[in-house]
Amino acid sequence: MQKTSEQKKTNNKYEVPIWMKLNLTLEEAAIYSGIGVTKLKEITNSEDCPFVLWNGTKRLIKRKKMEEFVENQYSL
Repeated sequence: MQKTSEQKKTNNKYEVPIWMKLNLTLEEAAIYSGIGVTKLKEITNSEDCPFVLWNGTKRLIKRKKMEEFVENQYSL
């Protein structure tokens, strides 16, 4: 993997900024969107949620799909 100016190497791990990640953890999505973790869990519990990705039991948020979803909402 080639390091870009947006990435920082720490302890042999690359830190990718939130706005560059494809998928976010619930905590990252809450920080990124301003929507609380509890509300995100509530929304993503629905089987027809367009921006949740399950990796086993781990819930990830598809960042771009979440942005599109939020843009089209009047309230949450």
